[in-house]
Amino acid sequence: MEALAVRLSGFDPYVDGALRIVTFYDTLMRRRVDLPALARASAGLAECVTGIRLHGTGRVTRVSPHGTEPTAAPAPASSEAPVTLDDEEIGTVWLERPGPAGPLDEVVLDRLAIAVAAAVERYGPARTTMADPALVELAISPDGDEAARARALRLLGFAPGPLVAVAVRSSLPLDRAAALCFPGAAVKAAPLAEVGVVLAAAREALPDTAGLPAGFRAGVGAAGSPERSWREARTALRFTTEREPVVRHAGLGALALLAEVPAAALRDNGDVVAVGRIAAGQEELATLDAYCATGSLRRAAELLHLHHSSVARRLDQIAKVLGFDLADPRGVTRARLALASWRLSRD
Repeated sequence: MEALAVRLSGFDPYVDGALRIVTFYDTLMRRRVDLPALARASAGLAECVTGIRLHGTGRVTRVSPHGTEPTAAPAPASSEAPVTLDDEEIGTVWLERPGPAGPLDEVVLDRLAIAVAAAVERYGPARTTMADPALVELAISPDGDEAARARALRLLGFAPGPLVAVAVRSSLPLDRAAALCFPGAAVKAAPLAEVGVVLAAAREALPDTAGLPAGFRAGVGAAGSPERSWREARTALRFTTEREPVVRHAGLGALALLAEVPAAALRDNGDVVAVGRIAAGQEELATLDAYCATGSLRRAAELLHLHHSSVARRLDQIAKVLGFDLADPRGVTRARLALASWRLSRD
């Protein structure tokens, strides 16, 4: 293979340059150099400022062609490439070349990215989010023995202590969804069936839900043992809605007991059947949801951006389908339970 590469390089100067770059980085990796050494060597090779950034720590390394810290302010990157480890983007490398990118800059960045990933894996801090699904499943399994669970948590990088589990459904890649759950924190995540598992040391999850993307849903368990927190997180996930995309199990209270009722029993209930008929009309379902959430006609109208008289007319029609008075506090409680049961029965 080496002999073939030498022959090819004689026909194409680009191939010759690319092979020299590959050999250059192979040598650095064999010598097990660290990130600062990689940045210095790359800046000298490319003859321009070279940068390395790790997303997990925010650490940035910039080096001039002279091997020193650049005195000038950072310039726009002429070219850049992602650094990936275990199929997760953990950082970025770039060149700050004045003018257009050079013909071999892409090769330089490709090999530099590979070398950075190897150095991070060797020396740390890797801070990767995605974890081995088998380890995560062992950590949250209710059937595993405590010794195996403790070993799995240790391999995942968690110190002894309470953990918070979050059950996530989202169109986002799971590592990005995990970052939304615990901004700036070290977490571990893995897909389990159709649900994403996110584990973190005990702390408040999802402090701000205003910027969550459409379709994002998360159920949050209480801090404690991972298997119990995961069970609570899955239950909380079942109560999420478009209006309330994040539900904490601790906030459900007695409502969590509904999740223990078999779905068939829920579907057979007369009130749940009536809510199913109401759900055939999206406007009516949204109105019932808003009214149950607020307990007030006027506040429901504000939530729906409608005049209160329009909401009143809808609620009159909904009450006829339900068969009980929504103006009665007991009727509101009954409607809330029926609406929650209807959603649970569809899982």
